Amino acid sequence: MLLDTLKELCALSGPSSFEEPVREYLLARARAAGAESRVDGMGNLICFKRGAKSAPGKLMLCAHMDEVGLIVKRITDEGYLKFACLGGIDHRVLIGKPVFLGEKRIPGIIGLKAIHLTTAEERKKTPDLESLFIDIGAKNREEAEKLTFAGDFAVFSDNITEYGDQMLKAKAIDDRIGCAVMVELMEKELPIDVTFAFTVQEEVGTRGAFGAAFSVTPELALILEGTTAADSPTTEAHRQVCRPGLGPVIPYMDGATVYDPSLYRLLCALAEDNGIPWQTKEYLSGGTDAKAIQRTKAGVRVGAISAAVRYLHSPSSVASIRDFTHIETLALRFIEAVAAGRLEQ
Repeated sequence: MLLDTLKELCALSGPSSFEEPVREYLLARARAAGAESRVDGMGNLICFKRGAKSAPGKLMLCAHMDEVGLIVKRITDEGYLKFACLGGIDHRVLIGKPVFLGEKRIPGIIGLKAIHLTTAEERKKTPDLESLFIDIGAKNREEAEKLTFAGDFAVFSDNITEYGDQMLKAKAIDDRIGCAVMVELMEKELPIDVTFAFTVQEEVGTRGAFGAAFSVTPELALILEGTTAADSPTTEAHRQVCRPGLGPVIPYMDGATVYDPSLYRLLCALAEDNGIPWQTKEYLSGGTDAKAIQRTKAGVRVGAISAAVRYLHSPSSVASIRDFTHIETLALRFIEAVAAGRLEQ
């Protein structure tokens, strides 16, 4: 089931450039589904699934494997870890959060100097990264170096919870939801050939997608993503990008891409025809792998379907379970529509 797959993926550690555990999981599922699979030099997983017929235009579905995380810069004499962010993380969500370091999953806590030692001015500002550290309980540098090293990665704790009206709280919903949908689609009998690209390093600049698209050379690409919701009660209505529970987000534009108008219209029509609730972005922000894919070689026509996610790039991202199912259905209907020749030229 899609939800089970998503939970398994969200529990894995895979920040940018350290996606191997996620890739190994997806590779096993792809092989079991009968897909021809390869890993390129960047670490992208490219899977080709034969359908009932060859695609009229080479179709690629894309989702990124990486999540935001941290990377150790140095170890202090006292045994604390100074770090940088892998991807865009709001520094305000870091303080006091539990993390796991590296393949050994060494537990740590993100710390900050005690509040009674701060000045009045410091208490008015968001702490910068240089004032934060990871505490792994080491007595000194020598003890810490037995557990970790400069260049090691850290990820948020993987506690996963269903709550409220079919809501899911987890880290890395961006973009394990896209990966989960693609795995589930790969395991179906498809009407046309489809290439599934699970990309790396999206969170640090859509780096993997460029190489994946360059080698696949698709004519059409559908990007499956998680996007920021920003629907908190303190946010003005015109700045609330989208809302969990109102269906898949079909963007016509974001901060990095203007999506192919005919693909946008087709996705909207498919949602309407199949009774799938949908929404679009009401405030343009962010970007996806579409940015790199669209500009590859002679150019690629791109469309996207996203899940609305609250508290994106935090330890506690929140999204609607109903939206996940609708995204999978809409993506399948899109593949069927391309097979049927419904796409405008």
